[in-house]
Amino acid sequence: MSEAKLRQFAALVEKWSPKINLVSKSDLPHIWERHVQDSLRLLPYIPANTPRAIDLGSGAGFPGMVLCIATGIPFELIESDTRKAAFLKEAARLTGAPAKVHNTRIEVAPVEPAPLITARALAALDKLLGLATPHLAPGGVCLFPKGRGWQAELTAASPLWHMNVERISPSEWGESCILKVSHIRHAGKD
Repeated sequence: MSEAKLRQFAALVEKWSPKINLVSKSDLPHIWERHVQDSLRLLPYIPANTPRAIDLGSGAGFPGMVLCIATGIPFELIESDTRKAAFLKEAARLTGAPAKVHNTRIEVAPVEPAPLITARALAALDKLLGLATPHLAPGGVCLFPKGRGWQAELTAASPLWHMNVERISPSEWGESCILKVSHIRHAGKD
């Protein structure tokens, strides 16, 4: 993992953010702690030998661009906002990250299914699973960082989706967690 490249990326987020609202103004002094390190929490849960991944609703690049830089795994970043997609393309170019940016809606993104899907702060779990499953390769996993409302999201998604869910939540994370979701299928397709 190249901390220098991650620091370079954090500096780019800070530079571009006032123009295109990548992170809130109050978060600007805390990009490393609140966004980069939060994204890096997913590292230990990426399956070994993952050849490629897709990040949905990439926004400022958390967690997709951070994980791409940290691991060297090729990521396809899907972002519908043209200005944010332009930022992601420039960040990939400057950091040398093996990322391909798709400036389109998730539902129509021209990507081959991948064994790993990530998304952060994109949608509630029931909707997120609907966005992720068309892009998830058979046997693949999704890693979704979630905040304090994760239980309500899981309860709402359970009648609609059959899935295996592993909740990863070390005590120092407080109420937040990572939901590692696999074997996903829509409840209506049994």
